[in-house]
Amino acid sequence: MHEAALFDLDGTLVDTEPRSQAAWGRLFRTHGVPHDERLLASFAGRPGREVLAAHHDQFGDEHSVDDLLTEAMSYATLPAAPVAGAVELVRRLHEQRVPVGVVTSGTRDYAHGELAVIGLLPLFAVVVTAEDVVRGKPDPEGYLAGCRALGVPPGRVVAFEDAPAGVAAAKSAGLHCVALTTTQPADALSSADRVVADLTAVRWPLGSA
Repeated sequence: MHEAALFDLDGTLVDTEPRSQAAWGRLFRTHGVPHDERLLASFAGRPGREVLAAHHDQFGDEHSVDDLLTEAMSYATLPAAPVAGAVELVRRLHEQRVPVGVVTSGTRDYAHGELAVIGLLPLFAVVVTAEDVVRGKPDPEGYLAGCRALGVPPGRVVAFEDAPAGVAAAKSAGLHCVALTTTQPADALSSADRVVADLTAVRWPLGSA
């Protein structure tokens, strides 16, 4: 029996991936760094600092990772909306007294801001961010921290994710994982226990009508 739920943020609760990809694309174009849509899509679910550290040599030593991340975030100006079914599912879980939390690769200020905009921040018992872990997704550290904070063993927690890195993190931590095809095709999420289009397809307890 599943007793709690942990949600990824970008692409799972909030439809931010178009905004994120636009910001990454502008950053790479501004600095003349070669890129394509496939590369930008591969950044989904990964910490921004990790992405920039992996490509830092292409930007030149005069730009620090933190400076580049700040610049990229300044380009993220498109409005974001909740993923279909997100608000309704989280509110329903809260009403049923199911402990819920967020595990995100974003910063604390960013995560709290996005959750506040869609009116869900007060409903989450825990928000695990990039500042709370040493290793980001696909490492399981964030999900394990979330389970500890909720006081529920990983095997009794459901993770909701939209990116391969997040699915890998959740499964490595021992959680049941439901993946959404909001940002990735279903075949890229095949290691999840279940794949759905969005959160409108989810009922709690899982499998109920």
